[in-house]
Amino acid sequence: MNRFAALFNALDQSTKTTTKVTALADYFSQAPEPDRVWTIAMFSGRRPKRAVTTTRLREWAAERAGIPLWLFEESYPIVGDLAETIALVLPPPTSQTDHSLSYWINALRGLPDTNDEDRKAFVLNAWDQLPDTQWFLFNKLITGGFRVGISQKLMTRALARATQRDEAELAHRLMGNWQPDSITWHQLIEAEDPAADAARPYPFYLAYGLDEIPENLGLPSDWQAEWKWDGVRGQLILRGGQHFVWSRGEELMTDRFPELARALDFLPDGTVLDGELLVWGDGAPQSFNALQKRIGRKTVPKKLLTEAPVILYAYDLLEDGGQDIRSLPLSERRARLERLTAGLPADAPVIQSPKIPFDDWAQLHALRATARDVQAEGLMLKRAASPYLAGRKKGDWWKWKLDPLTIDAVMIYAQSGAGRRANLFTDFTFAVWNGNDLVPFTKAYSGLTDDEFRQITAWVRKNTLQRFGPVRQVTPHHVFEIAFEGIQASPRHKSGVALRFPRMSRWRQDKPVQEANTLDDLNEMLGLYG
Repeated sequence: MNRFAALFNALDQSTKTTTKVTALADYFSQAPEPDRVWTIAMFSGRRPKRAVTTTRLREWAAERAGIPLWLFEESYPIVGDLAETIALVLPPPTSQTDHSLSYWINALRGLPDTNDEDRKAFVLNAWDQLPDTQWFLFNKLITGGFRVGISQKLMTRALARATQRDEAELAHRLMGNWQPDSITWHQLIEAEDPAADAARPYPFYLAYGLDEIPENLGLPSDWQAEWKWDGVRGQLILRGGQHFVWSRGEELMTDRFPELARALDFLPDGTVLDGELLVWGDGAPQSFNALQKRIGRKTVPKKLLTEAPVILYAYDLLEDGGQDIRSLPLSERRARLERLTAGLPADAPVIQSPKIPFDDWAQLHALRATARDVQAEGLMLKRAASPYLAGRKKGDWWKWKLDPLTIDAVMIYAQSGAGRRANLFTDFTFAVWNGNDLVPFTKAYSGLTDDEFRQITAWVRKNTLQRFGPVRQVTPHHVFEIAFEGIQASPRHKSGVALRFPRMSRWRQDKPVQEANTLDDLNEMLGLYG
């Protein structure tokens, strides 16, 4: 645990990529192998589940610290993090231990099978042995809330340095449904395992947002254009007579989209497709609103399968006949994809996403303006000669999205944030006018600077009308421009609409509250873009 705590401190105290890579590489070279596996797991989101309820931890921490529970409860929102609050109030340990990271994780995983008294004894004993940073890390592990801001790219770079293996190969190895309690370092990093490869997806290639005009990219003939679809990015894998569906977030979603099992009837084994999961109807992709009914459902009733059938709109071929073809240029991969999907029947669950022909950039500007007419978010621009890389790389793939929709709204409720923003009001509810009444229609919590959040926090504290638990109703005074990607009808909301990805684009301190937009304005947008 000492070694893991030192790694955590090195990562937490530096913003330099080279320093973080060096710290990780040294750790992966020296730590016990079980600790290495658990570290990779936790840094890629595979955290141990919560072993003790937060209610019990707060009670035990207050008792061990010799303070009343109310004082601990008052301190918690000020600090903004339970693990850190506990570490701050605990008395110094009376002994020390140097158990490994994997020892503590395995011990915590066994706690749910013990009674409350034994759990308390274990936790108090651990608190009495672990100093400083280890306290904090232990508390994070026991609450199931361990998170570290380490990208997959940075971790694979460090692993490549520590193991002398290819970075792209390691990125591929870390994909999939492996679990740290059932795999060894050798199996994960070193051994060849054809069985594990059957379901393993490839790391996704991610595009950068295009913030300039496309004319700066060079000759139009060097580029391929296609619509940027508003769905869920996914890979469809056909191997060994089975199919697997993976999300960009490395979530196995096979059971959620049973329609895609029929791809085995139409496409050859050894095929991996990259594309967008979309609801398909009337010969065209439907809105994200239609897909939202399917997201999060692990079982899908027949009625919903009929009402919102999902297909994979494929735009890239990563594996062909069992061969990894990611190193081929996009033009060749697309040609193979076109041959593979040519002649598929209309009821096939895979459709090839078409390329958009264009002769010059001016023509593409005009086409982009029509994106919402086809339920798209904008355009994707991909260099025809580009290989399929891992992660976000700048230069070859660009997303050229439409400018967001905007509406001016009045802030009517405020709630404090979490973590480092626990002392600030950062979560707001906004309303538009309906006659003389303000009707709430969305919430937003991002888009302002820290200085703006501090300013609005000071104002909220002086202009609170009522309190509803952590929420404060405030005087209708401030207008904010709310940006969003889409709008849809929603009977669950009082306004009758719901926004997609709302955020505060600017604080309209120049605009009086009477000039905010109306519910009629929202409904007009719904008619145009919903």
